[in-house]
Amino acid sequence: MSPAIGATLNRVDGRAKVSGSARYTAEISLPGLAHAVLVGARIANGRVTRIDTDAAVGAAGVIAVLTHLDLPKVATQPRLLPSLFGLAAPGESFFPMQDDAVHYAGQPVAIVLANTVERAEHAASLLRIDYAETPASTVLDQVREQAYEPEKIFGGLVPGRNTRGDVAAGLREADVQIDQTYRFAANHQNPIEASATTAVWDDVGRVTLYDSTQGPTATQLTVATLLGLSPTEIKVISEFVGGSFGSKAMVWPHATLAAMAARQIGRPVRLALNREQMFHSCGHREEQEQRITLGARSDGRLLALRHHKLAITSPFDDWAETSLESPAILYPIPNYEGIYRLARGNTITPTFVRGPGEATGMFALESAMDELAQQLGIDPLELRLRNLADVDPSTGHPWSSNGLRECYQRGAELFGWSRRDHAPGTRRDGHLLIGTGMAAAAYPHVAPPSPQRARARLYSDGSALIEAGVSEFGTGVITAMTQVGADGLGLPVDRVRFVGGSSEMPNIAAAVGSAGAGAVSAAVHLAATTLRDQLIAQAVGDEKSPLHGAHPDAVTVEDGRMRLRDRPDVGESYAEILGRTFTPDTEAIGVWMPPPPDPGYGMHTFGAQFAEVSVDADLGLVRVRRMVGVFAPGRVLNRKTAHSQLMGGMLWGLSQALLEATHMDPRLGRWANPSFNDYLVPVNADAPDVVVDTVEVTDTVVNPLGVKGVGEIGIVGAAAAIANAVYHATGRRVRELPITLEDLL
Repeated sequence: MSPAIGATLNRVDGRAKVSGSARYTAEISLPGLAHAVLVGARIANGRVTRIDTDAAVGAAGVIAVLTHLDLPKVATQPRLLPSLFGLAAPGESFFPMQDDAVHYAGQPVAIVLANTVERAEHAASLLRIDYAETPASTVLDQVREQAYEPEKIFGGLVPGRNTRGDVAAGLREADVQIDQTYRFAANHQNPIEASATTAVWDDVGRVTLYDSTQGPTATQLTVATLLGLSPTEIKVISEFVGGSFGSKAMVWPHATLAAMAARQIGRPVRLALNREQMFHSCGHREEQEQRITLGARSDGRLLALRHHKLAITSPFDDWAETSLESPAILYPIPNYEGIYRLARGNTITPTFVRGPGEATGMFALESAMDELAQQLGIDPLELRLRNLADVDPSTGHPWSSNGLRECYQRGAELFGWSRRDHAPGTRRDGHLLIGTGMAAAAYPHVAPPSPQRARARLYSDGSALIEAGVSEFGTGVITAMTQVGADGLGLPVDRVRFVGGSSEMPNIAAAVGSAGAGAVSAAVHLAATTLRDQLIAQAVGDEKSPLHGAHPDAVTVEDGRMRLRDRPDVGESYAEILGRTFTPDTEAIGVWMPPPPDPGYGMHTFGAQFAEVSVDADLGLVRVRRMVGVFAPGRVLNRKTAHSQLMGGMLWGLSQALLEATHMDPRLGRWANPSFNDYLVPVNADAPDVVVDTVEVTDTVVNPLGVKGVGEIGIVGAAAAIANAVYHATGRRVRELPITLEDLL
């Protein structure tokens, strides 16, 4: 039997998805279903003075109109805590429709319920809402003078300031300095499936939520906290999710509002956000700027890094994506200072967006590294090789695994980096300027602090069922965990079925921060191997078994047959021992306790990105011709799905570099381009040739299988590689994302 782990198994849920039998949240149909439409505030700051509901209530099919005057108060104010913890994880420490205050445009101020969604939308348009408007601040330039340095950010998990050594002294010692500011537009996640929740209460006061979420348990615990219920009174089902990229990692108010509305009218309610509402209801990557001061000796050795970030946050939370953490450890810089500064504005609390922090922080650092290489006359790849970090610079701990040098070398080989012209602006293809660039990638390996659990059950016919409460939101978790379960039990993959998507299954923290593969695989592996060992112990203790009296360590399992390692002809199958003992099924729970916050190792995933671009010399139009990414994500569970995730991340990096920007209209305090017509993302015609490769490195620290995850590392460094290639093509350095035609004309 070929090893199950690492095989290029096709998605086991692929047929269900392409045939339409996979049901998503907004497709759940229940008897008596009512449709809810949220009405958002049209101002960014102030209060609601009057809501005239008469026309809406009188419209055909309308069941109810709920406002802050009708909706009950929540049991407790939400506390911002990232969903990785496996606890309640509201998206912001604010819950709407509790009073008349308006803090940001789009904040829910009413819910219209009707017997069809079209009737609910029509009735919503009939509401007449008056406001007392107060001047709002919605862009960074309006609030930068009020910026402050928070003690902690990111739900209280990350210090607002981090230092080592003496940066001022290091910069004085440097022969060369780079001091530049890099600016970033706000971004939105925009999954194809907009967020939705369907809520139904039973006769004894329990509610079932069909929710589009990255973590069923996170939704369960959040709604329970807000409604003052026990988690046992809430069931969350989330089998298939049509993408997230961070928008469904935290639990936003619509999930609880759906439950409240369903209880209020006494019938099931579906609340589905529309595309425009996705721009102001589920967080975003905040508008920000980062200043990098980098000092080095003439031979390229880095001496000092000062990295400051300024970002706009909500009125409620000290949230900034963690842009400074990975740049702080990528190079062995003895003198470092990282400081976050925040300014409050009239916006929803920002949140996770794929590569949250690393995608922006590494753009700033790796652009500065390219500038340094040009100033020193050193090849950009050689500069990075001269500054490899043998240990974690922030702690001095060894890496749990690294592989960055191998990524550089393999990427350069695949890309043909050695053939690169050093001088910018020297290579042409007709009227096109051609350039190449590269950048490093780093993403922290994070793990939930709570135990992760999975269940393995073996049936008397020799088949197995693996269960864990994780959603399938496009990453291939169902497929990969089928492989992990098969590997642990010693079964063919076609004899194993993995099921997730329910809070009633063993608890798994939300699959965020590229932690899902490691956390879920650890629990599944332990469940499978625990069950395997139980059956081996049963066999060696059974007088009727051919394995009776053997030492358990001498028994191995292959194709569902337990046998002696040294005498493969001696043994019996799982089905035989269960049948003989009249056991229809048997099961085991696997519990994985993640390593402590400081395990004595630096834990990061590393990679290298390479890009070639063409720039139209007359029009400034940038096209990415090809990309190469090589990554060291530990053990790869499924090569096909892993490479798909990495390729998707790289293409998102292209999108970040050249297309994606959400523009705020500061006069109205609202997003000016909340649609796919105006928010630009790449289509197939924009996609270049993409080569993805992995360097598998052994890691015995992060989890039992040495899995680091690949969901986000693919985006990190991609935008910097493209921007560096644009400089190489044109000789013009752009320090703002996205890079536009105007920047190059």
